Amino acid sequence: MLNKNVQTFISCDGEYEASHIVLFGAGFDGTTSFRPGTRFAPSAIRADSFGIETYSPYQDKDMEDYSYFDSGDLELPFGSVSRTIADIAVRTDTIISDGKLPFMVGGEHLVTLGTVMSLSGKYPDMHIVHFDAHADLRNEYLGQQLSHACILRRCHDIVGDGRIFQFGIRSGDREEFRFAQEHTEMHRYGFDGLDDTIERLRGKKVYFTLDLDVLDPSVFPGTGTPEPGGVSFEELRRVAVKVCSELDIVGCDVCELSPQYDHSGISTAAACKIIREMLLALS
Repeated sequence: MLNKNVQTFISCDGEYEASHIVLFGAGFDGTTSFRPGTRFAPSAIRADSFGIETYSPYQDKDMEDYSYFDSGDLELPFGSVSRTIADIAVRTDTIISDGKLPFMVGGEHLVTLGTVMSLSGKYPDMHIVHFDAHADLRNEYLGQQLSHACILRRCHDIVGDGRIFQFGIRSGDREEFRFAQEHTEMHRYGFDGLDDTIERLRGKKVYFTLDLDVLDPSVFPGTGTPEPGGVSFEELRRVAVKVCSELDIVGCDVCELSPQYDHSGISTAAACKIIREMLLALS
C-alpha cells in the first residue's frame, strides 16, 4: 500500500485501491553525459500539468472519468547508481504485486533499468518498445556500464535478442548501430514500421519507454542531449497513443526532460500533454 503524494499530476488524486495506474517520479541524473537537470523533471511536470486540461479532444476521453494514483517521487541517493536502480525496482515490485500498472516519470533514461528488472521477473517473455533520439546501446560509457548511454544494452542483457524495438533513432556510435543490426530491431529517424511492429506484438507483454528527446529540439529544447532531426509533437502523440491503446502494456516511462533548459515552459508542457495522452490511452 502506497500513500498519496501531496502534489499530484493533474487528476491523479484517486485512491490507491481504486486506481489501475500508479505514477511515481524517479528524479535522477547521476550518469547524465552532457547537461544535467533531469532530477527536476517530475516536480516540474506535476506543477505544470495544471496548465493543461484533463480532457483530450484527440481521444474524446477525460481523466476525471478514471482513477489514477500518484505515489510521489522516490528519494534517490545521487551518489549510488546501483542503489537508485534497486529502489526503483522495489517501488515497481510494490505496484505490480498489487495488480497495478507502473508509470514512471524520469529522470534520466537509466531509471528505466529498475522497472525493466522488476517487470521482467513477472513477465520473462516481455518485449520493449523504445522511442528515442539515441540508440543507448553502448556496452559502456567512460568505463561505466550503468549509464543512460547504455540503458538499452542493459535491457538487452535482460530480455535478449529480438525483443527490443527502437524508433526515432538518429544518434549513436558506429558499434551501437552494428549491435542493433544483430540484436534489436531499429527503425531510424521516425516511426516507419511501427504498424507492423504492433501487429507482431499483439498478445505479448510490452514495456514502453519514451525518451522525450525523440522530439526535435525546435519543439522540445528542454533536454540534456538535444539532437536535431527529430519528430514533431503530433507525430509523437499519435504513435504514443497507438502503442498504449493497442498493445498489452505492463509498464511504461517518460524520461529525459530537463526543464531548466527551456525557460518558456513549452518542453514541460509537451511532456505533460504526452503523459496525459498516454494515461488516457492506457485507461
